[in-house]
Amino acid sequence: MILDIVNYGDPVLRTKGAPVGDITEELKRLAADMIDTMRDADGVGLAAQQVGVPLQMAVLDVAASEDRPSSMHIAGQAVDFEKLMPMVLLNPQLELSKEKESGTEGCLSFPEMSAQISRSATVRARARLLDGSEIDFEASGLLARALQHEVDHLHGVLFIDRMNAATKVALSGKLKRLQKAQRR
Repeated sequence: MILDIVNYGDPVLRTKGAPVGDITEELKRLAADMIDTMRDADGVGLAAQQVGVPLQMAVLDVAASEDRPSSMHIAGQAVDFEKLMPMVLLNPQLELSKEKESGTEGCLSFPEMSAQISRSATVRARARLLDGSEIDFEASGLLARALQHEVDHLHGVLFIDRMNAATKVALSGKLKRLQKAQRR
C-alpha cells in the first residue's frame, strides 16, 4: 500500500524515533508499505518518520541507481549489495569516516528540492534486519550517503540541517512555502 509522505513542517519529522522492539506482523506490513511508497516516489530511502511513524526503522534501495555507484563490504569482503536490496534496517547505528565528500541530495519530504550536502565518504552500519538477524557492514557511494540521510531522519535531523548557510538562504522561500502548506 502506498502511504502518504509527510512534508517539511510536520513535527513528526523532528521527532526521534522509538527503538524497535518485537518484530510484529504490523511492523512487517509497515516495512512493505514503506518500500512500496519509496519506490512509487522514485526514492532510494525512506524513514518511518516520513510516513508519520516515529520509529527507528528505515528502508533503502540503491540497486537501480547506475549513475551513483555504491559498494558494500561485510567482514572486509565485497558483497553484491544489490541482492540485499531493498534493505529494512531496524535501530541502525553508524560509525562515520572522517573523510568527507560533497554530493547532491534530495529528500522525499522536501519535494522538488535538492542541494549539495557534505557527508562522510564511508560508513560502518550495524542494524537489526526484519528477520531478527543482525547486520554489520561498511558502505560507500550512494549507499553510504543514503544511510546517513535516513539515520538522520530517525533522530529528527533533516538534510536542510546539513546545508551550508548560503544554500539554506537560497532555498528559504521554498522552505517557507512547504511549512505554510503543511499547516493547512
